[in-house]
Amino acid sequence: MSASFDYFEHGADIGIVGMGDTLKEAFIGGALALFNVMVDIKSVKPILRVEISCAAFNIEELFIEWLNTLIAEADMRDMVFSEFEIDFLDEERLHGYALGERLDPKRHSLKSEVKAATYSMLSVESVDDLFVAKCVVDV
Repeated sequence: MSASFDYFEHGADIGIVGMGDTLKEAFIGGALALFNVMVDIKSVKPILRVEISCAAFNIEELFIEWLNTLIAEADMRDMVFSEFEIDFLDEERLHGYALGERLDPKRHSLKSEVKAATYSMLSVESVDDLFVAKCVVDV
């Protein structure tokens, strides 16, 4: 299985779920879910590559830091991302890349603005031989 994603209902916000055979794939699935909330990621070409590094005190916090760092980088660069690579991931640190392009409102129909990934419903765990990372994003 490669990285995949899903959603769950959570009041006015949106719950995202990243899944995969590895922790890296679950984190990538979470990033795909995050950006697919904002824009149809199938319309985003992986032209530009942005380095992403973050750190936290544990794996759950690291998932939130990963997502919020991606949101911040996209916002600062006026970009949207559609592909993600993680080359290092342990309990407290992550290094990888986000691939995408400059936001073009003519091609990228915006769905929802995501303000932040939150600690609500946060979990990173192994379930039936799959890694699952989930949280609620504030829209």
